[in-house]
Amino acid sequence: MQSGMETLSTLANGAGTYAAGALAHDGEAHAATGVSTYAWLLVALPLLGAAVLMIGGRRTEKFGPLLATALSWGAFVVGAIVYISMLGRPTGDRPVNLYLFDWVAAGSFKVSAGMLLDQLSLVFVLLITFVGSLIHVYSLGYMKHDPDKQRFFAYLNLFVASMLLLVLANSYLLLYVGWEGVGLASYLLIGFWQYNPAFATAGNKAFVMNRVGDFGLSIGIFIMFFHFGAVDFSTVFAGAQAVGGVNQGFMTAIGLMLLLAACGKSAQFPLQAWLGDAMAGPTPVSALIHAATMVTAGVYLVVRSGPIFDATPNAQLAVAIVGAFTLIFGAIVGCAKDDLKKALAASTMSQIGYMMLAAGLGPIGYAFAIFHLLTHGFFKAGMFLGAGSVMHGMNNQVDMRRFGGMWAVMKITWVTFGLGFLAIIGLPIFSGFWSKDKIIEAAFVGEGWRPWVFGLVAMIGAGITAFYMSRLFFMTFHGKRRWTDDVHPHESPLTMTIPMMVLAVGSAFLGIILGPTGIITGWLDPVFGVDEAVEEHPVMPATVIMVVTLVLVLAGAALAWLRYLRDEVPVVAPTGSLVTQAARQDLYQDQINEGAFMRPGLHLTRSLVFLDSKGIDGAAGGLAAMVGGSSSRLRKLQNGFARSYALTMLAGVVAILGAVWVIS
Repeated sequence: MQSGMETLSTLANGAGTYAAGALAHDGEAHAATGVSTYAWLLVALPLLGAAVLMIGGRRTEKFGPLLATALSWGAFVVGAIVYISMLGRPTGDRPVNLYLFDWVAAGSFKVSAGMLLDQLSLVFVLLITFVGSLIHVYSLGYMKHDPDKQRFFAYLNLFVASMLLLVLANSYLLLYVGWEGVGLASYLLIGFWQYNPAFATAGNKAFVMNRVGDFGLSIGIFIMFFHFGAVDFSTVFAGAQAVGGVNQGFMTAIGLMLLLAACGKSAQFPLQAWLGDAMAGPTPVSALIHAATMVTAGVYLVVRSGPIFDATPNAQLAVAIVGAFTLIFGAIVGCAKDDLKKALAASTMSQIGYMMLAAGLGPIGYAFAIFHLLTHGFFKAGMFLGAGSVMHGMNNQVDMRRFGGMWAVMKITWVTFGLGFLAIIGLPIFSGFWSKDKIIEAAFVGEGWRPWVFGLVAMIGAGITAFYMSRLFFMTFHGKRRWTDDVHPHESPLTMTIPMMVLAVGSAFLGIILGPTGIITGWLDPVFGVDEAVEEHPVMPATVIMVVTLVLVLAGAALAWLRYLRDEVPVVAPTGSLVTQAARQDLYQDQINEGAFMRPGLHLTRSLVFLDSKGIDGAAGGLAAMVGGSSSRLRKLQNGFARSYALTMLAGVVAILGAVWVIS
């Protein structure tokens, strides 16, 4: 960790100038020229692959996976070329808008489809296409014998295309299209083996909970349209800067709706319950969703919407609170999981919590959130692929209590996974140390109770992370072999191990390349629009923060060594304390959701059905029965006998005479 706050000071201001020049698209806009005009290929290439494989079906079985992988790498090449061309321009001329076509024209409301190519979107483009393409390569080996592999690769391409559209959109409306595309692709991939009822249920759960977040995004866009008369970034952000402290109700409502959307996509409290069940999909899906794409979308939305949150301190504080709570929530859950993939899923929830906490700190934390997002994309994708490699050698077993001693038979997996493990716990030199510790340091900046609460939560979370990740690593790769008789662990093929090696290099060195050099903060600084640097110091010296955090990390790892490496790991998990039992049940998040939302919804539905069937339908049926019964009785009077009709006439005359007599 760098001593002092040089980087913090360059980001501490800038609340009102976020991307002002980059997002303008009037006469002063930077129009796309040169290679930037071909940036639409970033989305078109993987989308083409998805279309070919889905339309071609089993006819693409032989060449489809290779085509999908090649097109994903093609998108990475296009992104790299655009990035290089951006480097060749002055800083002020780097962001450009690529106009595609007129999309929505309704009276004075007009929205064009276009791409915003700036420093922030290019970071995501390179991360998504590079890590996503490595996952495609890994999938060639992992899904080799699956009969529906061409459909799987079609969904992968659709996922990558949707995520790229999301981060490249220059308006909230186009972003919403990519947002929904990511939701659809995740549903298809999580429930890919839908013939298993549990897997199908997991896909449905992710889809439904994400719809709650999507509702928040749609409402936020509606409020933007009502308040600003537009939904493109430049107009909305200019309006947010102009209103400042005015119209706080509107700005807070927009901010909270965007936060709700981010909670859904990034599995943050209270919409985090779907993430663990998302492990039902093939392991490459877990790596794609949990590392470089879907769960990072919420972080992108908050950081991209920086001017909105800067204009509403209440919504910004809510972002930080949600992030702080979720990072501890996920860490506690991860401590008690014996399922290898679900332990990593809990870890993702916690690490995204760090990013959301940083994003909630305002301009001081935006760049650090993206920095940790980048390093996390490498070490978490590497560990998920490593988990898939372990499963490949263990007949798809995921119970870590049945592992142990794997390092001797899966050395490549052990080394690559180990580098990711060292990165995530924040050991010095490795990537997580440079990115996560910057968030911890930034959390201690401020006045009043906030730096102490947020800083201590982030610091304690680092210690818990070291414990549960060390537990996972020791139980899986070290200690006594606890294998079942039907498994014969072996190393995975090169198609699987090469992507793991590449990601391991990033896990080890990406942080030191981007952090101490200031490359990442310098690259993102123009996007956050710093005007005048304001020196802000944490409430305790940065060196003290670093040392205390490192002590907590070492203590967490040492405790895991005592419990899960020095002592023998029981094959059957002990009952444990009440906290352990709660953590195994994800702190009862499913039970709470069922009690608070699902069961009341079922009761409401059943009540409405009863009212409809017994009330509305009953009334209509009763009226029809009454008319039918009356008709059948009146019909008996029409019997065709003259004496009956004469008697009826006599009765009528008598009745009339009686009425006249009474009246008179």
